[in-house]
Amino acid sequence: MSDDLGPRFAATRQLTFDLAAPLSDADASIQPNPDASPAKWHLAHTTWFLETFVLRDLGVAPYDERFAYLFNSYYDGEGERHARDRRGMLSRPSLDEIRDWRGHVDEAVERAFPLLSPDALTLVELGIQHEQQHQELLLTDILATFAANPIEPAYMPGEQQLKMVAAAPRWTEHGGGMAHIGAGPDGFSFDCEGPRHQVLIRPHAIATAPVTNAEWDTFIADAGYATPSLWLAEGWDWVRREGIAAPLYWHDDGTAFTLAGRRVRDPSAPVSHISFFEADAYARWAGVRLPREEEWEVAAAPADPAQGQQLDAAAPAIPAPKSSWFGSVWEWTASAYLAHPGFTPAQGTVGEYNGKFMSGQFVLKGASCATPRGHSRASYRNFFPPAARWQFTGVRLARDL
Repeated sequence: MSDDLGPRFAATRQLTFDLAAPLSDADASIQPNPDASPAKWHLAHTTWFLETFVLRDLGVAPYDERFAYLFNSYYDGEGERHARDRRGMLSRPSLDEIRDWRGHVDEAVERAFPLLSPDALTLVELGIQHEQQHQELLLTDILATFAANPIEPAYMPGEQQLKMVAAAPRWTEHGGGMAHIGAGPDGFSFDCEGPRHQVLIRPHAIATAPVTNAEWDTFIADAGYATPSLWLAEGWDWVRREGIAAPLYWHDDGTAFTLAGRRVRDPSAPVSHISFFEADAYARWAGVRLPREEEWEVAAAPADPAQGQQLDAAAPAIPAPKSSWFGSVWEWTASAYLAHPGFTPAQGTVGEYNGKFMSGQFVLKGASCATPRGHSRASYRNFFPPAARWQFTGVRLARDL
């Protein structure tokens, strides 16, 4: 385990605190839809995770025994829990009470560091990585919360908005053959990223940058959302049922709602907040296809995953991109989220973290402008159901050779 675990733990916990700092108790309590959770719940759940999986084995009593029922997410091994779609009903505990709880748990973990076994330190690392995922969710869920407000409040000043800029697009070719994907033994990875294994890749080309807003405007103008032959059957049913005609948060006047409020859409920025159904339909319209997970991973393996537009601890503002593979938007692939050959869930209740969701979801690769820098890697497997689009999700294209 790395020597910087303690400082990284403190920095991660502080960043979550800072991301929630602009929010009132009311802001942090609202749940705009069943997919999104209140900011207050994210602050609490990440604290429950540490209290349950790190401190409990040290004999540390829970701060409040009632909180386990409220802030367990989906760990059946930890007992009954509050319904996910009713998290917005939790007016109590207050935001300040949850902040006090976080401080209590942070102090307890930091005091315990000299006593922690290697297995416990591994759980602290998992807690850090888990919290980084919830930092991104906190931002995307606040965006959904504020977008539902008719006065369209801004979470952050315009000059600090999570900006997205695409690199110049081109195609890179792969001649096909055997390759290796998945996480190796070095460094942190979630259980679903491994084991590393061999795959057969067919000759193909993959775009070096994601699809832009301007390109998506052309798709809309060409009746992309009104042409059933472009859509999977389930996707077409979704389009008609939900009245989908543009990416989430887009408005007809050329603006989009962002964490900085409503802003004019940048035509050169990667299109964001699209579903798998939309990404797949766009690829069909363009005469190509979505990349498969293994194609994306092999192409991105040489790139530095810490580059690109991602969330920095210092400030929400994002630097200009140095990589077109990581940052700005998570990218849908054509691959279902299934187990790699030889996959084994982590031991204990934390083994429910990833494996139990390998049904009805698709893999996304890369990172987004809301992903904490340093959290992602080529083997990283984000996953969502095909209609999900409240996250910073986009698409790059691939074609057969």
